[in-house]
Amino acid sequence: MTLSELKLNQKCIIKKLHSQGIIHRRFQDLGLIPGNNVTCVLISPFKNPKAFKVNGMILAIRNEDSQLIEVEEIE
Repeated sequence: MTLSELKLNQKCIIKKLHSQGIIHRRFQDLGLIPGNNVTCVLISPFKNPKAFKVNGMILAIRNEDSQLIEVEEIE
């Protein structure tokens, strides 16, 4: 499952980043690293972007970027 597939208020744990270069570094700088918890807190009217809560911050991420983040749902 990828971060882009999360539904509103769904929680997950980041498993792996499938990115390279600058975008990979940017993900890490924002706290999107394996083991961190993420919650989908907002979905825009056109479903892109979505907002996620990570480490107490709210981040808006485009679907094409969030598809690069593999996650596991928390029940």
